[in-house]
Order: sequence, then structure tokens, then C-alpha cells
Amino acid sequence: MQEVTKNGPSWSGFSRENQFKEFKSSRSSRMATVRDFEDLAIFQKARELSKKIYPVTNREGFKSDYRFVQQIRAAAGSIMDNIAEGFERAGNKEFVNFLYIAKGSCGEVRSQLLRANDCGYLTPEEFEIIYADCRRLSASIMNFIKEIKSSEMVGSKYKTPVG
Repeated sequence: MQEVTKNGPSWSGFSRENQFKEFKSSRSSRMATVRDFEDLAIFQKARELSKKIYPVTNREGFKSDYRFVQQIRAAAGSIMDNIAEGFERAGNKEFVNFLYIAKGSCGEVRSQLLRANDCGYLTPEEFEIIYADCRRLSASIMNFIKEIKSSEMVGSKYKTPVG
């Protein structure tokens, strides 16, 4: 289960059951409801990732590479923005499409982290931590996509089971 502390969500894992907005899990007989995208563990993880990008891009050297700073910040923000936008569409198909876009943005951030590391903008420890967070987030998004696709519900805008 996702643990939330005063410092934000834990990266120690997530519960797929806690991800859903009016979706019935095919692996559970109970209905778990999330009413706001802010409650999704993947959104919380994306937000934490975005917050980790800003301090490292404000550092001397990195911050003078203006275009690069804009790119990595935009890509990190795009992950959480696409999760939010897809959620607000209230249909599985649209939500899944936006989750795939968010996953793509996560890959973009990983690529940019590699480039930042190659340029000497990150310490080895910063790189390892943020890169690992990014990989875990990407896997979490993919797991959530699989869960939605296997769900019996089509989304809250339809309020009926598939089939």
C-alpha cells in the first residue's frame, strides 16, 4: 500500500486498487474509488519526480543550458499533466491513451537524465536516484494501464460494465 508521509508519497510501492476512479478491478470483488487525480499513486510519484528535477536544474552549469533545462522540466511536468488530463476525461480508452503519453514522457526524462549525467550536470548519486525513480514510475504507469485494460468498467462517464 502507498504510504504517504509529511514529505509526500513513499516510493516503496503502490496499490493498484488505490489507483482507480470508478473502475472495478478484475482481481478484486470490491469497488475502489478515487475521485481526484491527485489521489492516484502514479500522479503523486510523477509530482515527486518533477519536484526532484527543479533543484538539480537550478545548479550552476546546468541552469545556463537554458534549452535543456526547459526540456527536462517540461518532460517531467508532462508526466503528471497527462495523468491528470486523462483522468479528467473519465473514460478508459482516453485515460489509457494519456497514460501512454505520460509513460513516453517518463522515457524522455530518462533520456535527458542520461544526457545530463554525460554533461556532468548531476552527481552520480543524484543520477542513480532520479533515474531509478523514473524507471519505477514508468513500470507503475504500465501496470496501471494493464489493470485498466483488464477492468470490467469502461469509466465513470459511462457508469456501466464492459460487455
